[in-house]
Amino acid sequence: MRAITDPRRRDLVIAVGLFLAALLLPFFFAQGAPFMDDATTALAYVVMALGLNIVVGFAGLLDLGYVAFFAIGAYTCGWLASGFADRVHGGKGIHVGVSSFLANQPGIHLNFLLIVVAAIITTAIAGAIIGLPTLRLRGDYIAIVTLAFGEIIRVIALNGDEIKIHGYQLTNGAQGITPVDKIDLPFTGEFESLNLRPWYWTALGLVVLVLFVNFRLRDSRLGRAWVAVREDEVAAASMGVPLVRTKLLAYATGAAFAGMAGAFLGSYLNTVNADQFQFAFSIFILGMIILGGLGNIWGVVLGAVVLSFVNTYLIPDVFNTIPSKVGLNFDLTELSFGIFGFLLVIMMVLRPEGLLPERRRKIELTEGVGAGDETLYEARA
Repeated sequence: MRAITDPRRRDLVIAVGLFLAALLLPFFFAQGAPFMDDATTALAYVVMALGLNIVVGFAGLLDLGYVAFFAIGAYTCGWLASGFADRVHGGKGIHVGVSSFLANQPGIHLNFLLIVVAAIITTAIAGAIIGLPTLRLRGDYIAIVTLAFGEIIRVIALNGDEIKIHGYQLTNGAQGITPVDKIDLPFTGEFESLNLRPWYWTALGLVVLVLFVNFRLRDSRLGRAWVAVREDEVAAASMGVPLVRTKLLAYATGAAFAGMAGAFLGSYLNTVNADQFQFAFSIFILGMIILGGLGNIWGVVLGAVVLSFVNTYLIPDVFNTIPSKVGLNFDLTELSFGIFGFLLVIMMVLRPEGLLPERRRKIELTEGVGAGDETLYEARA
């Protein structure tokens, strides 16, 4: 009864219940079932959406180039877990904490845990760099700068085969880096392509870690500083909030989560290709946090899962045959982002605060509701 009446205890019980349900979910499906692939991808998107929520939802900094950090994290995995740098160490390669098979392959092959750390550091630095030009900008101008940064990274990824550092290409251009090493964690062995359960549980572990960090940050002094900057930057500065450090930490933290998810997806998809890092992907992730509830952690998780399954299951597998049934000759997947845009418009009209709104944002959007029933008095001097 105490757990039911106390909101904090109730939320904890619900969170533990959801985690146990998610943990046991793979046992109800075959190891290589398409649902497991969709679920694993959705969990990776949850990590990225939670990272973008820190930048947009907590700090109020509109970021339209978030795909850049996904790209940097994925390429970090590609550089450190493949035979891309096949001439390193005289062709013998560099190997740290990998299986005996990979230990005899050319290139750089590091354990996945080391790759995640490297991706976090690399993307956090990149996030701080992108934050520097936006320190004196607000609103749409921040969106323009971040959009430009995302396009710069995409173009570099596409033409990186012409950029050489110490004789090595920066990227492999349009061909991409393939194959990328599969995850090889301690006591688990190397993951298999046909057994998706270890991939799913690894992605779930990343989600739990990111959720824990998000809740701790939200309730910390830094989290309150982010909210203050979002609500009124001038007032926050006048109250002693260091704007430069606060904004840079928001960009760096959000970018680190995207890098973590990018490293995981690079290994999971077995390739890192420039075509994966289109501008539309940034809008896709932004749509997740708008759908779920801007600034609400659980709302972002819900929005990411819903939009991910719409993209990977409902549109291609359930609704894809509808046009042919009514005499139209086109593939519904070609209209995916149009469908996402339609869903967001419906949300803005019917429920602008999102599926699970943040309390403060819900109050702001519903302010004045029911005021007509009250008697207003005017005070005159």
